[in-house]
Amino acid sequence: MLLSLRQRLLCPLFYKIQPSTRSLTQNVNVQSNTPNNVDLQEVDTLAKLASDWWDPTGPLKGLHSMNALRVPLIRDGLISTGLIPKEQVSTPNVLSGINILEVGCGGGILTEALARIRANAVGIDPGEKLINVAKEHAQLLDQHIIDKIQYYVQTVEDHSQNNEGKYDAVVVSEVLEHVNNKASFLEHCLLALKPGGSIFITTLNKTTASWLGGIVAAEYVLDLVPKNTHDWDKFISPLDLQRILKTFNCSTVLVHGMGYKFWQNSWCWTANTEINYALQAVKIIEDS
Repeated sequence: MLLSLRQRLLCPLFYKIQPSTRSLTQNVNVQSNTPNNVDLQEVDTLAKLASDWWDPTGPLKGLHSMNALRVPLIRDGLISTGLIPKEQVSTPNVLSGINILEVGCGGGILTEALARIRANAVGIDPGEKLINVAKEHAQLLDQHIIDKIQYYVQTVEDHSQNNEGKYDAVVVSEVLEHVNNKASFLEHCLLALKPGGSIFITTLNKTTASWLGGIVAAEYVLDLVPKNTHDWDKFISPLDLQRILKTFNCSTVLVHGMGYKFWQNSWCWTANTEINYALQAVKIIEDS
């Protein structure tokens, strides 16, 4: 049975590379010279999960439980760079006054969590259904949290053009492994980031272990995520990611491995970056 499964996964008809030329949803207007990193097939795959997006025991339960790592990663990362006033650090309003952009926010699982600790949180996603889910769920929150959240059906290429240098942090969580041209995508993410601000990324390494764990096990054995969610050719190693970020004047300050205990639906930090990892890089302030 396992041999048959592996053969199927290796078959080009089953494990295929996505074409490089794709169209966008009608809700997103991109100039002809803008790199296109939106894959309609992947947008549609995620849109099918819209009704289950906020079920913490449903098909996206791993994304929900990942917040236990993602929120402290962003909070503590910003504290470490000195962006948070000392008097706020130990308060529930720790991210008050901090502007954060989440790129590829989906239905808003992480965006909402950041708004709860008072960040001014903007979530963008090319999927209209998912943004509608995010907006609808946000209406269930207290008004003081609702006031902290904005959602847009937009690509980062579009958003960054009108919001250059606006954000203290840009978050790209479980998105980069779906992007075609990572350099152009990250360039636009960083265009929206202030000098001295941080970009936070969680993604999948490009290793044999990530193929076995992130695709074979997660999609076809344990059913942790829908089949065909990932394409191993789009995964990226921490070293290659750091090289791209350095090109855009960013210094990596942290790389952590992330381990998922599927039997408990819980995540933990680990020294092993072979499958999932998190990275923080700071945009260098250039001398005037």
